[in-house]
Amino acid sequence: MVFQGASFSPQDAYHVHFESNALLTVDHTGLIDRLIRPSDADYTSVRQAAQAADILQILPAHTYLLPGFIDLHVHAPQWPQAGLALDRPLNDWLNTHTFPLEARYADSQFAHRVYQHLIPELLANGTTTVLYFGTIHHDANLELARACADYGQRGYIGQVVMDNPDQTPATYRTPSATDAINGTEKFVMAVQALAKQRHAAVTPVITPRFVPSCTPAALAGLGQLAQRYDLPIQSHCSESTWEDQYAQEHFHRRDAEVLDHFGLLTSRSVMAHGTQLSTSDLDLFHQRQTAVAHCPISNAYFGNAVFPVNQALHRDVKVGLGSDLSGGFTPSLYRNLQQAVMASQMRQDGVDAAQVADKRGVKDSRISATTAFYLATKGGATSLHLQAGQLIPSYTADFQIVHDRYATLMPNDAGSIFERLMYHTTPADIKAVYVRGQRVHHLKGDHN
Repeated sequence: MVFQGASFSPQDAYHVHFESNALLTVDHTGLIDRLIRPSDADYTSVRQAAQAADILQILPAHTYLLPGFIDLHVHAPQWPQAGLALDRPLNDWLNTHTFPLEARYADSQFAHRVYQHLIPELLANGTTTVLYFGTIHHDANLELARACADYGQRGYIGQVVMDNPDQTPATYRTPSATDAINGTEKFVMAVQALAKQRHAAVTPVITPRFVPSCTPAALAGLGQLAQRYDLPIQSHCSESTWEDQYAQEHFHRRDAEVLDHFGLLTSRSVMAHGTQLSTSDLDLFHQRQTAVAHCPISNAYFGNAVFPVNQALHRDVKVGLGSDLSGGFTPSLYRNLQQAVMASQMRQDGVDAAQVADKRGVKDSRISATTAFYLATKGGATSLHLQAGQLIPSYTADFQIVHDRYATLMPNDAGSIFERLMYHTTPADIKAVYVRGQRVHHLKGDHN
């Protein structure tokens, strides 16, 4: 396939590259083969050959190629409660609403119905790769993996471990550390078999829910399992004041230090939230090359602080973006990257007008839409060791085709267009989505 049109792609956390009318060629393996500019000698011949072979797709006016978004933190089973009870404290929200909902996934038919709805919804929002928390249920988690395979989304899927009887309800708990380890290993094997059988981009992930919900034996066993199979790891780290204090009260160590002690901070680990991370924690993340899933909407409800994106990036910590359904109410990473910018500005300026202005905020906190776009694309890809998140040769052909609905009313220089896309794009503007060069979403009624 050959795509002709304009595109935006991140270079790094502070620069976006714009192409006005290039040809992007995709090979039979689903990789971007070439990016051919009008000034290149073979531009016309490649275009004519593609047109003759009926594999040329010309983007309509005011329509742009963007990399597919990478969501580093989604609680898939929580989709039915997105936007509910977000005024409650985290512990109350978990025990009153979330754990009872997740317990329902003992019914794999219920899981099938939810996940067959969730994955298309995420694709319609331009999200091509997701790092998923499942539940404690083997069959339900396989339904999630199958749904990713059915719809062509790249899915990293974790079977949740939560075996601490002091912090988990009897109605929703991994029976023991032994069950946690054995069950996780069984799930790993099943997902790897599914990936091979279906040629699907699904990967198992070691998933202790968070330090409070797991016994030391479970944490230790999961760390060993991740090392044995060289698997990604996901959890929450210093998500809130309560979670951060729990680790210090029960382990006499910071949350990050507890996870590191059990071998759960590695170069393949992604830890969600991190609003309470200290500078020493960030240095530890840098040393271990562990990534942070920044979840700005969810953090506004449950994080008790704003994650310091710039400070983390300046310490060379890997950072990507997460929606955190359903602690975040929306599946849209556009909404989350907008909130990332807003939250950074509030951290910069401070929120308490009773304080002296120059003492109110935290300097060097403000980020731009460019940085937020990087988090949703290249930052997430780097966190998962993926050759994706950029529209460059040898990278996976994961992208979205997005229409600029306000092009005839507003400035049309590249910078203005880019920011407009970041702030105004909705699913109605996302014309098509591709994963590994295959179209996985097409806006109904659109024939472009």
